[in-house]
Amino acid sequence: QVQLVESGGGLVQAGGSLRLSCAAAGSILSILVISWYRQAPGKQRELVAAITSGGSTNAADFVKGRFTISRDNPKNTVYLQMNSLKPEDTAVYYCNARRLVGSVLVDSWGQGTQVTVSS
Repeated sequence: QVQLVESGGGLVQAGGSLRLSCAAAGSILSILVISWYRQAPGKQRELVAAITSGGSTNAADFVKGRFTISRDNPKNTVYLQMNSLKPEDTAVYYCNARRLVGSVLVDSWGQGTQVTVSS
């Protein structure tokens, strides 16, 4: 199993910055990719950014140029640096780890961290 703990959310004014952290524990060597998702009230959960075990990254178009995903391997932690925040970035942000168990892809989720951007 993999356990994920997010932190770093909070209230910030538009144009400000936050850095979210996702600390992983457990069967971390089996993780293929760690992603950040977000879910705003009344909306579906959407992918924000992802980083693979090989270090490749990807980000949704709506955050490119503003958000950066990175990782610290010795700390087993993935970060989401969020700059130039907008009110529409307000959401609960979740960390997801996808791993291969045998021939099955298994997802693990953190508890989420609230990000609120005021205008």
